[in-house]
Amino acid sequence: MQTEYLDYQTDDVTCEGYVAYAEDSGAKHPAVLVCHTWRGQSEAERERAEALARLGYVGFAVDLYGKGVRGDSPETNEKLMRPFVHDRAMLRRRLLAALETMRRLSPVDGARLGAIGYCFGGLCALDSARSGADGVRGVVSFHGVLRPPELGAQAPITAKVLILHGWDDPLAPPEHAIAIASELSAAGADWQLHAYGGTAHAFTNPEANLPQAGLVYNAAAARRAWRSAEDFLAEALA
Repeated sequence: MQTEYLDYQTDDVTCEGYVAYAEDSGAKHPAVLVCHTWRGQSEAERERAEALARLGYVGFAVDLYGKGVRGDSPETNEKLMRPFVHDRAMLRRRLLAALETMRRLSPVDGARLGAIGYCFGGLCALDSARSGADGVRGVVSFHGVLRPPELGAQAPITAKVLILHGWDDPLAPPEHAIAIASELSAAGADWQLHAYGGTAHAFTNPEANLPQAGLVYNAAAARRAWRSAEDFLAEALA
């Protein structure tokens, strides 16, 4: 496997992506953007990019905050994330820059792109589909924030969408799940929503253990969700 850090520019900010892909004879591969949680790019996203590389994709762990800008506490994480949640146009620009950087990588088939993300990154994956970016065929949101971007009328969504959702997630209550189902249907998307009962926010994170805040790891849901994501990406990026 080949891995490397890659600097790229967006909004006059230098960002540092992380790329993972299988070494082969120059074949082109579908590529998947890995969108990070509120703390910024971390080892978790880099490991997920490597897991995608083992499945035959190019994995690209995005950096939305800027090179070296990372959170180290709930307070700093919130401070970093908040501007992007409130300015979804800025978030879209950062995502489009990352997608274009990924598309230009030599091992990437630019017509077969996807995005996945966790928590805040789940919102980013969904916004990648909402953006209508060329080549984006499928996105997966793991316990993501489901609020719409409110950037005007939504154009048709051509990417397939998979939402992997804990039904007891306090950051995305059932009414948000119903609302995004309506939103995606209105946009003509091919969408799926897998809701896991008895499952809270951050269910894929083994370190999540704050039941009072609704953040709880669920090994069974995490296993089922990744298997669903594998099957979904194999179909969407075929």
